[in-house]
Amino acid sequence: MKKKLVTSSVIILVMLFFTPYISAQTYREIKGWSKEINDRIETFLNTTLTMNTRKVAVFDGDGTVFGQVPHYLADEALYRYADKYYKGKNDKVSKEKMAILNRMVKNGDNVGKVYVEDRAHFLAGMTPEAVATLGYDCYVESYQGKFYPEMKQLIANLKEYGFEVWILTASPEFLYQKFLSEELGIPDVNILGMKSVVVDGVLTNEIVLPIPQDDGKANVIPTFIKTRPLVVGGNSRGDMDMLNQSCGLKIVINPDDKTVRGEEDGPMHGYTVKGYWEKEGALIVNCNDTRDPKVRFHTGEWGIRENAANPKK
Repeated sequence: MKKKLVTSSVIILVMLFFTPYISAQTYREIKGWSKEINDRIETFLNTTLTMNTRKVAVFDGDGTVFGQVPHYLADEALYRYADKYYKGKNDKVSKEKMAILNRMVKNGDNVGKVYVEDRAHFLAGMTPEAVATLGYDCYVESYQGKFYPEMKQLIANLKEYGFEVWILTASPEFLYQKFLSEELGIPDVNILGMKSVVVDGVLTNEIVLPIPQDDGKANVIPTFIKTRPLVVGGNSRGDMDMLNQSCGLKIVINPDDKTVRGEEDGPMHGYTVKGYWEKEGALIVNCNDTRDPKVRFHTGEWGIRENAANPKK
């Protein structure tokens, strides 16, 4: 009898030990997406159950995990900060910072490498903590509630299936780490962006390569994440090279279906972003991204173009 009791106790302990791991790999339906989309994601995730390797998912930030309408948070954080602290002042620092923003406005291409480098130059001289607070405050005041619930549910599923989740953005890294880490429940070191060298506790004008935009986004993956991802998600032409690093599932959120891309867009030439990814067999999903008319956006007052709205279909 004693031997049977010991055996039964061992079995119960083994079941208790392994049950969390079994239940942790149960797919939970993503509300707001169709059964077809859910089935495809679940089927893919189940193929990863027996993998004995790092399972990595990489997502773009703006427009992919949270809304970018009417403006990118990176721009809004900088322009609102300048309006508050630098505009109309004649001290050396204010003049230098305003010159950078005026150069950015004149450039106008806020998805180009020169423009995204200038965002980093604007933040030079600040501490990482101050930059993180700047980004977080902008998020709370103007972007809270703009995280896509479907993407949060997807990320929760990925975690349950044992995935590392990374965010890869062209925006300044310290600016995005605090609010993204808090909202998505991932370590701040898993949020990669435009990196500036920190010397004596402050950011400098020296930028760490590769610059995470266009082909640079793809290069960040082997440089810093150091493995090829099984899942990659993005939304724009600038994410094409990064998405093509996926050796499993490619997810494209609210892709543009109006602008036919030119020769400079390589393999996307002759297609819209949506058309290209449909051809490539990517999973295309829709999340609601519209403007809150009650929120003031300083970026538009500086003359920066608005991002197109994507209402939930």
